This record gives sequence, structure tokens and C-alpha cells, in this order.
Amino acid sequence: MSADRYDPYDFANRRHIGPSQAEIAAMLAVVGAPDLHALVDETVPAGIRQAERIDFGRSLSERRVIEHIRTVADRNRVLVSLIGQGYHGTTMPPAIQRNIFENPAWYTAYSPYQPEISQGRLEALLNFQTLVCDLTGLDVANASLLDEATAAAEAMGMAHRVATAKADAFFVDHECLPQTIAVLRTRAAPLGWRIVVGDPFTDLDPAAVFGALFQYPGVCGDVHDFSGPIAALHAVGAIAAIAADPLALTLLKPPGEMGADIAVGSMQRYGVPMGYGGPHAAYMATRDAHKRALPGRIVGVSVDANGNRAYRLALQTREQHIRREKATSNICTSQVLLAVIASMYAVYHGPRGLKAIADRVHRDAVRLAAGLERLGFTVRPPAFFDTITVEVGPFQGVILQNALANGVNLRRVGSDRIGITVDERTRPDIVQAVWHAFGGSELAYDEGWPEPRLPQGLVRTSEYLTHPIFHMNRAESEMTRYMRRLADRDLALDRAMIPLGSCTMKLNATAEMLPISWPEFSEIHPFAPEDQAQGYRQLIDDLSEKLCAITGYDAISMQPNSGAQGEYAGLLAIRSFHLSRGEAHRTVCLIPSSAHGTNPASAQMCGMSVVVVGADADGNIDLDDFRAKAERHGANLAACMITYPSTHGVFEERVREICDIVHGHGGQVYLDGANLNALVGLARPGDIGADVSHLNLHKTFCIPHGGGGPGMGPIGVKAHLIPFLPGDPRSGEAGAVSAAPYGSASILPISWSYCLLMGGRGLTQATRVAILNANYIARRLAGAYPILYAGRNGRVAHECIVDVRPFQKSAGISVDDIAKRLIDCGFHPPTMSWPVAGTLMIEPTESETKAEIDRFCDAMLAIREEIRAIEEGSSDPRNNPLKNAPHTVQDLIGPWERPYSREAACFPAGTLGIDKYWPPVNRVDNAYGDRNLMCSCPPPEAYGEAAE
Repeated sequence: MSADRYDPYDFANRRHIGPSQAEIAAMLAVVGAPDLHALVDETVPAGIRQAERIDFGRSLSERRVIEHIRTVADRNRVLVSLIGQGYHGTTMPPAIQRNIFENPAWYTAYSPYQPEISQGRLEALLNFQTLVCDLTGLDVANASLLDEATAAAEAMGMAHRVATAKADAFFVDHECLPQTIAVLRTRAAPLGWRIVVGDPFTDLDPAAVFGALFQYPGVCGDVHDFSGPIAALHAVGAIAAIAADPLALTLLKPPGEMGADIAVGSMQRYGVPMGYGGPHAAYMATRDAHKRALPGRIVGVSVDANGNRAYRLALQTREQHIRREKATSNICTSQVLLAVIASMYAVYHGPRGLKAIADRVHRDAVRLAAGLERLGFTVRPPAFFDTITVEVGPFQGVILQNALANGVNLRRVGSDRIGITVDERTRPDIVQAVWHAFGGSELAYDEGWPEPRLPQGLVRTSEYLTHPIFHMNRAESEMTRYMRRLADRDLALDRAMIPLGSCTMKLNATAEMLPISWPEFSEIHPFAPEDQAQGYRQLIDDLSEKLCAITGYDAISMQPNSGAQGEYAGLLAIRSFHLSRGEAHRTVCLIPSSAHGTNPASAQMCGMSVVVVGADADGNIDLDDFRAKAERHGANLAACMITYPSTHGVFEERVREICDIVHGHGGQVYLDGANLNALVGLARPGDIGADVSHLNLHKTFCIPHGGGGPGMGPIGVKAHLIPFLPGDPRSGEAGAVSAAPYGSASILPISWSYCLLMGGRGLTQATRVAILNANYIARRLAGAYPILYAGRNGRVAHECIVDVRPFQKSAGISVDDIAKRLIDCGFHPPTMSWPVAGTLMIEPTESETKAEIDRFCDAMLAIREEIRAIEEGSSDPRNNPLKNAPHTVQDLIGPWERPYSREAACFPAGTLGIDKYWPPVNRVDNAYGDRNLMCSCPPPEAYGEAAE
């Protein structure tokens, strides 16, 4: 066997690659290729193939990988971090850790775009929205954002959209978190907005701004009533936003009662580990009047075809694909898994439990402050929730070192103060360790309840979490059953193939997931001293080196914590490059009509003007149109954005020529990394001619989708763009794109483990099999459905587009009907109506076995026969299994007056008999949900009204 051939007995690789060697041979026979190498040669243009194979050592067994990562994890030192600054120690209840965080039924689910098979996580997200609305005192919340800093940036953008004030400046409280200020500065610069940082009570000129952001409590502990500044802003048509700690809001007056229009913050301290920066669920809430300007996803309550309660995504879901460069945001994801955990934390504890935690945190902060005052230190502010600042003069360094010696991280504030933030995990010995650091070894912890130091007039009096879900029996048996019931309503990757084109729903191996629960990764504060995170440093450096070898780039930034944010960071790097050369006029971005909707939205956020390039009849970029528009805008050309392989599922032959055209006019090439799954080991974006790409680690590199998040979108760049990679958010200066230096660092062990398990040869084999699986589906379905695009030799890349538009005319069957019928067969439908309306884009990935792929193909072929029956007149065109799909278990009982059998309805081809997945609701009425918008848990009687 030659050196570049894959070893079929490499056991670690076989875990990730679905088809066995015998199955690969059988599939090749159907496809009509002698072997995988020949298939690749027929599919991938020779002109872009990389000359050398990936070589970073042999693949390791699962046991070896776990042992290796354990030694790396041990290089991290887990100290008690009382640094605060938006990150807190917390305790994830074990029942939630085992049944959600570590449960593939939750972490392998896809975004809930198909509501009938997403009712469990949609209910959990509705609980999250209710939690946020109740805590903030506002009317509508979204289903989470990436982190507090980016949520604040979204609030700024939203304020600019809805304010009647015509100013170009945004005011930021000087007590805001420094990473928030940094991200705000980054977001404002390309849009021509000024950031004004100051004291809200002395420096704010309401007439000079379109909005303002206040921190509550402030980074140094101050707790202010912002009612006065908010009223002044409203008087001139400006918008007020408050970044609020959700645990503090159980004790303090909510932002809505101060008059705030928007509230943002992080739900991290609701049971989600710090994880060296993430992933965490941010929240965003607003008044009802502004709900249609709210970015991100919103879960709403609707009804199904039989009038039963059903949840769905409401309003502007995936608006980027509709409004494109006019979209209000480039966000196309959220932090679903983390939002679910936070919501379950609230269900687990209930309002009384949350208040008890907040009371305990505050009491310990008061005890700590009182002890330091007895030692003679001045503690500020006089009223606080969990954070104090201690004046220490020239002893700052000594005290910080003493604290380290006692196993505690404190925060340096200026040159003569120390900040301390108490959290849920603070215990008497930790308080005493801090006193010892300040020289108070003789102080003893007093279990008595000290007098509270909450600010007068800001103690919360309004109720929250009154809905019955937050008052359920919190016995673990009941909690476990509730989480199980919700999981059983969903269809995730642990049940069946999710053949979504462009989304790469592949195996998330258990061995890769294990380390993220280890405290050495999960309990590190993102601003802890670097010598406490040497394991992270080794992991990040080695993963970056591997990703550079895979992509052909010279450097990687791990900071972007979603694919859309990676797009944004990549375009910012291009913008900064042009500015450094005195070419600020370069603002035109060429984007193909088939591009992801986030592409034009990201370009708009970077201050670029989008020029759309058409596609030719074969689905490729229209090169004549591209060349003409590049020539027309050459003097001002900043960039082009392409996806490769294309969003039409083919390897375009002339991609190098496209890159050369852009470079010839002084522009830069951004290559979207969404389809990197078809390139790894075969071709490198950096060699093709691209200057920057974002890499969807939650696609190609196995971080699970988690119901729509977490994600990671690091960017790779060529050498000339390295100086323009995202900056350190701790500086407070422009350049950062997310709150933590390495984004959602705690999930990076997943991608690193994947690379170690596979090795270079295994990664390359995975790409070959991904191409095989897609071509196998295309060949099996080709006689029944038109395959819309193909490359040379009739081959597709790693996905294919099935054209179902003719059936609308021949049988009145839409793409929705086929998608819902696939649910009856036990499958998550493929990507619908993108990039071409009325089509299905199918991607099987390399993880799926031949048996599962055949089951899917059998289901699709059976559906075609059901359509044929309508075409031939033997099936009612309005009352048939497709129009009524999906069918629930309730359809097995009661009256049945349909012209087809219950068996045909509920057990079509592809179903798994006794293991059949039953959707909990029939087809959801989307229009009803938008007409009767309910975005928080309504009282039980409202469900009855909705069903009438």
C-alpha cells in the first residue's frame, strides 16, 4: 500500500468515517468510479490540488488522545478567580450536566428551523426568553446571543435603527466592562459612529448621541439608578440600554422599571462554566414597540394543523437570506445549548432558589468588605451587590502575590486598587484566604447575617418567574423526567442522519467531548494570568499550527465565536489592511448571488458596499459578469467573498482566475470556510489565492451544533494580514470582535481531539468519503429528481441540490411538503430553498454509513412515488400524505376520514418500525404565529385560547 493510501484498519479513523471498506466499494460501483482517488480526480480540479499531503503525525487511538489531553489539561492551574469583569464561578447542577450538557440528544441537534422536530429545545428557549423578560422587566427577549460584548454591540446597532435622534455618537458608561468597550469601538468605527466614554451623571450630553449603554452593577461595583439619564435620553429621541447582571436582578430594580429600552448581559453565571471565555449565552431584551428591530432569533408560540400548541422561530428568522446587505445584523446563530442550560438552571432553582443564591453572594461580599475595613482598608462603593474595589496604595503588587499564594486571583484596578467579585462558589475558606492576602490572618468568618449593603431605593419589589414552569417540583426525578421529555420531542444526530447542505452535521465523537467537562478547561477565568493557562496555550498553538497546515494560511485567530463573526473579523482585517495603505476609498465588495446571506450583511457591517455578481447556467460564478464588475469598481475594490466549493455544490474550475482578477485590481479575496469539509487534505484555500477565510469549527472540525450554538469561527490569514487580526479585548481599545481573547476557548479541545484522532491521512480520507457519499446520493436520486448542478464529469462536491420545483406545477407539491414528509420517515429535512428557492440541498457527510444513506434515499424515492400518484390522479391533490405531513401518534387514534391509510401516513419507507420517531405536533402554522405573537411562556389558559 502506498504511503498516501488510507489504512482500513486505522480504528480511530473508522469511528469518524461511516462506510466500511466493503460499503465504500459498493458505493463506488454505483457511482461508477474504480476507487476513491479516481473519484476525487474526476471531481476536484487538478489546478487547485495541493502538492503535499497533510502530515502532522500518525493518528492516535481514543485512549491515547484522552491521555494526551489529560497531560495538557494538567498544565492549567485552576485557582479561585474572584476577578469578576463579567465572568463568575458557578455550579452546574449535576442533573443538568449529565442530562443536557453531556447528552448528545441536546448537543447534536440542529438549529430549530424545522419546528415540528424541535419542540423540546424550542420550549427550553421559550423558558429562557421568559426568564430574561422577567428579570429585566422588559417585554420581548431573543433566544440568546454570543456574549455580553457582542450583545452590547447589537444593542448599539439596534439603538441607531430605532432612535429618532439623528446624532452619530453613542455614549458608553465608563463603568462598562473593558471588553465591552473594546467591541463597541470595533463595531462603531466602520459605520462612522463615535464612541463617547464617560460618567453618565456628569459627562452625558443626550442631545449629542443616538443612544447610551449603562453598566448595572458597574465593573468596580457601583450600583446606580439610571432613571434620570434615561429620561433625558428619551426627551431627545435617543435610546437607553443597560448591561445588567442577571443574578443581581433577582435583588435589584430591573432595567425596565428604570425606563430602559434595551437590556443585555451574559447568562454565564446561571450554571455555565467560565471555560476560559466561553461559550456562554448572552441575552437581549427590549420593549414591545421595538421587537421587530431585535436581532437574533425569537421563539414564538403558535398552533399546529389541529389547533394544538406548537412553538416556532418567529419574525425575522434568517432575515439575512431575505434582506441580505440591508439586514439588521449578520447574526444567523445563537448559543442554544448554553441558553438551555441557563434556563434549566432557573427551572432547577426557581425564583426562591435564585434569590437565595444572590443573597448568599451578597452576604459574602458584605462580610469580605467588613473584614477589609476592620483591617483599615478603604472599600468602595458604599453600596454594592457582589463587587468591591479596595484602595491599597503601593501595596497592590504584594497583595496580589499574597492572594496567588493563597490560591486566589484578584483583579488589578489602576495602580493602587484591587477589585474583588464574590460568586456562587465563594465559601468561608475563600473569604478568609482573601483576608490573609491583605494581612488579616487573625480574622474569623462570621456565619451571622450581616446588614445588607444594597443601595436604598434600588431593592427589587416586583415579582419574577411566576410561570408554573419555574415552580415545578424540583425533585431530581421530576427534573430529569422533564429534561428527558423535552429531548424526546426533538430529532437530533443521535437518532438519525441530518442531511443539511452547507451545515455539515457530522459525528461529534464522545472521546472528543469528554475534556470540555474537565475543571482544568471549564473553570479557568479568561483573564487569569497566562501562567495558569499553559495547557490552553499549548492546545491553541498546536491546533493553530494544524489549521494553518490544513488551510495554507500563515496565522489563525481563535477569537471569533461564530461563523458570522468570523466573516466579520475577516472583512475587518481586509478593511484595516487597506486603511494601512492609505486606501480608505476601497469599500466595494463583490459577492455572488448564491452567497450565504451573512456575507452581504457582514460586508455592510464593515462599511462596505455590496455589488452582486450573477451565476451562469451551471451554477458557477458568471466570470464575464465578475470581470466586468471588478473592472468597473477596480479603483474602489476592497474584496470579493466567495464560497468554495460553491454554494451550488460544485468545484468551480476557474477559482484561481477569480482570485487573480481581484488581486489585479488591488482587492483581497475572502473565501468562506463553510464548505471546507470538501477541501481538507485535497486543496488549501491559501494556495488557491484566498487571503483570509473563517473556519467553521462547528462544521468541519466536529464541534457540535448544540441546537444552533455553540460555534467557533476562527479566521486564517496570509502573512500580510497578520497585523490586522482581532486585538485583545481586555485593552478596551478597538480591534476585538468578541469578549474573550480566544472566543469560546473551552470547546477547542473538541477540534484538537478530532485532528489527533484522525491524523493527516484520516482527515484526507474523511474528505474523500464526504465526496463519495454526496455523489452516491446524487446518483441514486438522479432518476427520480433533477440534480440541479454538477461539475465536470457530472460530479458534485460534498453536497448536491435536488430540484423539486417541477412538482409544484405537476402535482401541487412544494418543497415544504417534501420536507415535512421526510419527518414522517424519521429524517431531519435537508436545507430548504437555499441557495435556490424551491430546492433541497443535501449533504450526507463522511460520518454516515451506507445503510443510513440508503434509508434516506429509499425515503426520497418513496416520496417521489407518492408525488407520481398525485400526478397520475390516483391520489387526492389536496388530501394526501405529503400535504398532511408530518403525522403524529395522535393520528393513529380517533376518526380517520382521509383517502389513504393510517399505515401509509405514519409508516412510510425509511421508518424504523418500533424505533420510529414521532413528531410531537402536526404541521405548524407559521402565519398564525406571526399574527398572534407570543414570545414568552403564556399562562396555561392562553394555550386554550390559541387552540380555539
